[in-house]
Amino acid sequence: MALLQTHGLTAHYGDFQALFGVDITLDEGECVAIIGANGAGKSSLMRSLAGVLRQDPEMVVLDGQPIGALHADDIVARGISMVPEGRRLFPSLSVEENLQIGAYRSSGNGRWDLDAVYAMFPMLKERRKTPGNALSGGQQQMVAIGRALMSNPRVLLCDELSLGLAPVIIRDIYAALPEIRKAGASVIVVEQDIGQALKVADRVYCMMEGKVTLEGKPGDLSREAIHKAYFGVGE
Repeated sequence: MALLQTHGLTAHYGDFQALFGVDITLDEGECVAIIGANGAGKSSLMRSLAGVLRQDPEMVVLDGQPIGALHADDIVARGISMVPEGRRLFPSLSVEENLQIGAYRSSGNGRWDLDAVYAMFPMLKERRKTPGNALSGGQQQMVAIGRALMSNPRVLLCDELSLGLAPVIIRDIYAALPEIRKAGASVIVVEQDIGQALKVADRVYCMMEGKVTLEGKPGDLSREAIHKAYFGVGE
């Protein structure tokens, strides 16, 4: 049984439909990448998994239990935590206060606490009293990842980790993924950078216009197949 899966997942914003019957799976210990152009439905998928967009119960299943209708805070308590696109720190709070907020639904029975986050991102310990809005984009992303880990999730959702960051910072951010997985979290990464996604993922899903257009292991997917799935026939 997959750790996390969707069944015919749909999503709407009023009259606009963003997802059309999406089926994905995430196995224990796995890293899955979701790729696609802007507007493909990647973030709508992540919001649905995180409970920000609520769905029919059976559309999202964790460990065999339907969770699609649960509120976001209940999803966190079940073991799914998200690093949102754009970081979304609390700007008036310090680095440490932002991190501590992430532990509000944690059982406390896990690897991740302040010391563990600071060990992974030593720069954050140096700036732990600094307001969130005084950090660089890369530092804010580290706080957002640390905040999500503080709930000791079984599933970590990462929405556009590299967006707006310099290549050297992206490298440092992604260097933390093996340690996160080793500590027990399975990971879903949404990424527009196809090359980066193929480097870190065990499996890749490509989305276009709210549907999955391709799925497979990175080594099994040709450049032509990815291009077709990403942009559509005739592009």
